[in-house]
Amino acid sequence: MVTDWEDLKYHSGFGNHFSSEDPRCPNSLPKDQNSPQICPYGLYAEQLSGTAFTAPRETNQRTWFYRILPAVFHEPFSPVKSDLITNQWDKSEPNPNRTRWNPFEIPSIEDEKKDFIDGLATVCGAGDPCSRHGAAISIYACNSSMNDRAFCNADGDFLIVPQHGALRITTEFGRMLVKPEEICVIQQGIRFSVDVDQPSRGYVLEVFDNHFRLPDLGPIGANGLANPRDFETPTAWYEDRECEFTVVQKYQGSLFQSKLNHSCYDVVAWHGNYAPYKYDLRKFVVVNSVSIDHMDPSIFTVLTCPSLKHGTAIADFVIFPPRWSVQEHTFRPPYYHRNCMTEFMGLITGKYEAKEGFQAGGATLHSCMTPHGPDSACYESAIKDECKPMRIAEGSLAFMFETSLSLALTHWSMKSCHRVDHDYFKCWSSLRKHFTGPK
Repeated sequence: MVTDWEDLKYHSGFGNHFSSEDPRCPNSLPKDQNSPQICPYGLYAEQLSGTAFTAPRETNQRTWFYRILPAVFHEPFSPVKSDLITNQWDKSEPNPNRTRWNPFEIPSIEDEKKDFIDGLATVCGAGDPCSRHGAAISIYACNSSMNDRAFCNADGDFLIVPQHGALRITTEFGRMLVKPEEICVIQQGIRFSVDVDQPSRGYVLEVFDNHFRLPDLGPIGANGLANPRDFETPTAWYEDRECEFTVVQKYQGSLFQSKLNHSCYDVVAWHGNYAPYKYDLRKFVVVNSVSIDHMDPSIFTVLTCPSLKHGTAIADFVIFPPRWSVQEHTFRPPYYHRNCMTEFMGLITGKYEAKEGFQAGGATLHSCMTPHGPDSACYESAIKDECKPMRIAEGSLAFMFETSLSLALTHWSMKSCHRVDHDYFKCWSSLRKHFTGPK
């Protein structure tokens, strides 16, 4: 048994078909078939389907588990009250204003014990998990581990972005250590638990429609952005432990719980291409202009969840890592713009290049067609800078969840969390005219 999470082994590659056995049970994967009459070691065979059975082969995703007890062995679900997780967007008043949140508060363990589930709070979203269309953005702020408790999202996929504190995540597929400046994706229907060694905070992007995939590279060619080989998937690990265990399931936007008399992490072996994964954002291969003009942020896309409309995403995950800026005769910061997409930004570490006052652990939301861009100080500095090669965003890592949906803000995010920066609009209030008029 691995006791040091830093020594965990992973499968390498994005979307690959993996075969994995816990080394304590060699040859636990059946030979030549998926569901033999009797599985090795007396295990149960169970399939987890991430797509319809009839999905095209290139998009079909499923995994076969070989486990000590099948997942069906549990008590009936009962409702769990949660005031912070919601998809009832019609209860919110529309609000097109640019919004900034100061760092979301991390609860003190002396005041209240909160694990990952307790610390999840919906910030904004759109759509409906019942019709399998939409997305939601949440934050988590926790100080305790999920002892004998697992979470399962029946509504969609979670993309988790730790900002403060590492996450030790146990899944049915195995275990992974996810630190700040790394991300992980845990797809629909996968049970997982989060352990922490310190108070922790981060962001969650949830998509209902589809699964995340790598963006097309087009004219970039075969290489660049996030390389498939850098994605890591857990290797099989199980525990055969009798205990009072609870599975909390999110279903149609509400929470339910079911009791088990054993740990749900009893998968001895598995094979398939539907599995959780992690990625180190520091391995991202930046592509940028080397002549003139600021490129669109789409060139910084790590993962995308496409919609049925070609070229338009339900959600993109975009990062702004340290990089060289070398454009000539160019205003180098992000340009002023209005966008048919909605942009939610977070800061993992450092300072964001285009905004003073944007703090790590906080966030901004620039809604559909609401104008935004660099603040006054950034603009005045950029028009005077000498356009020589320079490193930008050094020691910083910002990200963006960009979506084609128009997101509704929750009551918690605007009122209850008490983190809204009501002076955010003042970032632009000192912009002044530089117009010289006709000569």
